[in-house]
Amino acid sequence: MQEIDVAVIGSGPAGLTAGIYLGRARLNVVIFEKAFAGGQIAISEWIDNFPGFPKGIGGAELSENMRKQAINCGAQFKEAQVVSIKTVGVKCQQLSERCVNNFVITTPESTEYKAQAVIIATGAQPRKLGVPGEDKFIGRGVSYCATCDAPLFKNKVVAVVGGGDTAAQEALFLAKYCAKVYLIHRRDRLRATKILAEKIESRKNIEPVWNSVISEIVGDKKVKAVVAAGKEINCDGVFIFAGIKPNSDLVKDIVTLDKEGYIIADDNMKTSLEGLFACGDVRKKLLRQVVTACGEAATAAVSAQHYVEALKGTEYI
Repeated sequence: MQEIDVAVIGSGPAGLTAGIYLGRARLNVVIFEKAFAGGQIAISEWIDNFPGFPKGIGGAELSENMRKQAINCGAQFKEAQVVSIKTVGVKCQQLSERCVNNFVITTPESTEYKAQAVIIATGAQPRKLGVPGEDKFIGRGVSYCATCDAPLFKNKVVAVVGGGDTAAQEALFLAKYCAKVYLIHRRDRLRATKILAEKIESRKNIEPVWNSVISEIVGDKKVKAVVAAGKEINCDGVFIFAGIKPNSDLVKDIVTLDKEGYIIADDNMKTSLEGLFACGDVRKKLLRQVVTACGEAATAAVSAQHYVEALKGTEYI
C-alpha cells in the first residue's frame, strides 16, 4: 500500500488546481484521473470567460496547460478510476480532541493508497437527451452551459431544450446574444416559474416550440439543425438543459449530500467527514464555472495542507 499525504479524486479544473497548490506546498499528492485531464472543459471547443485570456482559449489547451503545471509543481498522476474510499485508523484519544481519519483509496486493479486527506473534485455531468448527433457535436454546436458559450453564438440562431427554470433562464440569457432562440419543450407550457414564463413570452426573439421532442441533431462539421416533431429546425447551436447529475456516488455513504446529490461543504471546503474536502461542480453552490472551480480548489488545497501538517506536527507558526 502506497502512503501519500493527499489524494485528489478528479482531474478537471478543480482537481488540477488542487494539485498545483498541494505540489507547491511540497506535499505528496496523487491526482486520480479516470480518463483524461480537464473534465468537461477538455471537450469544450472554446472558453472566453477565463481570466487572463483576452481572446479566449481552447478547452483542451487550457486543461493540458493546467496538467503540465501541476506536474511541474510536483503533483503525481494515477490514470485510474477510484472505486472506493474507506476510512481507517480512526483515533479519538480524548473527547475534547477531534477524531482523525486515514483514508484508503482503491482502484480497479486493487491497488491501494493510504492518504491522510482526500479532496473530492469529481465534478458533475449534464443529463443527455441520448439522441443521434448529440455526442458527435459536443463542443461543435451542442452545449450544456449558456453562461459558458452564449458569446460564441452572437447574432446566430440556437435551440434550447427544456421547460424548467434553468432552461427558461438560459434561454433569456441567450436571447441577449442570439438573433433567434427556439425554446423546445415536450409539453404545451413551461414548468418554469410564472415570472420566468412571462419574460419568455415578452421576448420577441424567443419562439417556443410546444409539444415537441428532439429526435436528432444534424450537421456536418458543426450543428446545422435539429429534428423535432418530425420537422427540421435550422439552427447553429443546441443548448440542452435536461438536468445535471453530480458525480458524488463515490462518497454518498460517508459525507452529507443535499437532496440532489451535491456534496455539502463549508467556506473552507470541509465536508461533514473530518479530513475530506470537496470543491468544484460536485459541491453544492450557486455558480458552476471553471473560475469558481479553481478558486474553491485553491481553498480546499490549503485546508487539506493545514490539516495534514497539523497531523504531522509540522504546521507553520
